[in-house]
Amino acid sequence: VQLVESGGGLVQAGGSLRLSCVASGSTFSMLAMGWYRQAPGKQRELVATISSGGGTTTYEDSAKGRFTISRDNAKNAMYLQMNSLKPEDTAVYYCRAWLRSFDSWGQGTQVTVSS
Repeated sequence: VQLVESGGGLVQAGGSLRLSCVASGSTFSMLAMGWYRQAPGKQRELVATISSGGGTTTYEDSAKGRFTISRDNAKNAMYLQMNSLKPEDTAVYYCRAWLRSFDSWGQGTQVTVSS
C-alpha cells in the first residue's frame, strides 16, 4: 500500500485546509489510519486516528474541536479537515496506515499557517 498526501499549502491564521491521503491497493478498508505532523526541530506527533470502518476516531488535545478526520473506503481515501488554523499548526503532515505488522507512511504535505 502506497500513501500519497495532498492539500497542504499556505493559509492565514483562522483559515481552513483539507488534507487528503489516497492509498493504492485493495486492503484499504482493513487498515487503521492516522494523521501525524512534524514541525521544524520537533518530534513527529500524532494528530488524529480513525478505525478501519471509520466508526472510531481519536484526536490529540490541540486538534479537538478544530480538526475532523474522516475516510471514504470506496475511494481509498482519508481526509483531515482543519479549521481555525493557528501558526503552531505549521508542520509537515503525514498519513499513516497500519494493520498488525504492516505499517506504511506517506511522503508528507507541508502546511504553513501565517499570523
